[in-house]
Formats: sequence, C-alpha cells, structure tokens
Amino acid sequence: MLLMLVIIFLLIIIFFNFKNFFKFNRKQKVLKAKKLTTFNKKNLNNWMNLTKKERYNLLKKDSLNYMDKRKILLEEIRNEYKKISRENSEGNIKKK
Repeated sequence: MLLMLVIIFLLIIIFFNFKNFFKFNRKQKVLKAKKLTTFNKKNLNNWMNLTKKERYNLLKKDSLNYMDKRKILLEEIRNEYKKISRENSEGNIKKK
C-alpha cells in the first residue's frame, strides 16, 4: 500500500514537471516568433504579417529612437558651435 502511494506521488510530480516544461517551451516559441526586427523592401511580407498593434508599437519605438538620436546630434552640434565660437572670440581678443 505504501509502495503504491509513493509510485502515485512520483507520477504526479513527473506529470507536473512535464506540464511546466512544455509551458516554458511554448512561451519561448511565442517570444521568438514575436521578435520584431527592422524591416525593409526585402522583407515587406513580414511587415504585413504583423498585427496592427505590433506595427504601431514598432513605429512608435522607431520614432522614439530617431528622436533620441536627433537630440544627441543636436547637442553635439551645439557643443561644437560653442567651442568654435569661443576659439574665434579668444582669437579676436588676442588680435586687438
């Protein structure tokens, strides 16, 4: 009787482990399938196969990345202009 209970208990534990293992694999497959990459003319069909929400989120993410890059570039330009203007103003002061 005790042996029978131990066997049933082990089978239940094995069953739950397999269930969790398959859930984990299913989640990984879904995450890999939903991975969003950059799109171009060559993979236009992949872009069209995305859902409307996925396309919206991807465009939103690209827009934010573009804005961040633009802010960084503008800051670099401003710093370079300040540096050049300082050098010019110091040169003008020395000439006088």
